[in-house]
Amino acid sequence: MTRVKGFLIDIDGVLYTGKNPIKGAIETINLLVREGYQFRLVSNSTRKCRKTIAERLVSMGFRIPEENIFTPPLAAIAYIKRTNKRNFHLLTMGDVDRDFEQVCEPNPGGKPDLVIIGDAGDEINYKNMNVAFHYIMEGAELIALERDRYWMADDGLSLSAGPFVAALEFATGKTAKVMGKPSKDFFDLALSDMELGTDETVMIGDDIITDIGGARSAGMDGILVRTGKFQEDTLRKAAIKPSYVIDSITYLPDILQSL
Repeated sequence: MTRVKGFLIDIDGVLYTGKNPIKGAIETINLLVREGYQFRLVSNSTRKCRKTIAERLVSMGFRIPEENIFTPPLAAIAYIKRTNKRNFHLLTMGDVDRDFEQVCEPNPGGKPDLVIIGDAGDEINYKNMNVAFHYIMEGAELIALERDRYWMADDGLSLSAGPFVAALEFATGKTAKVMGKPSKDFFDLALSDMELGTDETVMIGDDIITDIGGARSAGMDGILVRTGKFQEDTLRKAAIKPSYVIDSITYLPDILQSL
């Protein structure tokens, strides 16, 4: 009997790339359900709200409840409620703003307490970055939904939020509070929902820094997959070492008994 009772699983690059599921990923998730393993999907996606992510997974053939999906906006919402800083300026794209409707409406006419930045795609331009810069210089706290360097888009590797978060940090002299991976608070949120400890849970991801490094810092083992944004050269140079490296999540059943 293995000691591992649950998994934290990255989504983009692990369960699917682009518009297609990774071969065998659906069957692997179904196996985990049949075998009684708990799992939560922990994604740094900040372009889509949780409901949209769940619907996309269903359209690909996955049967995963929306409640099993954890994204940085959920951590940001918990932080907003805890600090009672309800006025924020959101620099993202897509429909991720729908996740924040439960706490408050953005107040474009007022002075925000928080500047929240995610992967904003083409919304990242001089004008929008300068607006965020001014708010931060006037006292707003800088919140990074994630600070990944890049992700695997349909047309190849694409810049994520990290480089632009770094630009705002450099310009303002402030340090962003990170909500998503590799933040320990983010991992703890998902672990608490499963009621499992770090010694009972393993992280599966395609990013050696945010997924595996974050898991290590939180006290968990990590499994790196060779899909999505994985690059052999990055693994070779990294100081972080995963517990296992597998070609894809399809090969997880092969190592279950050794976890």
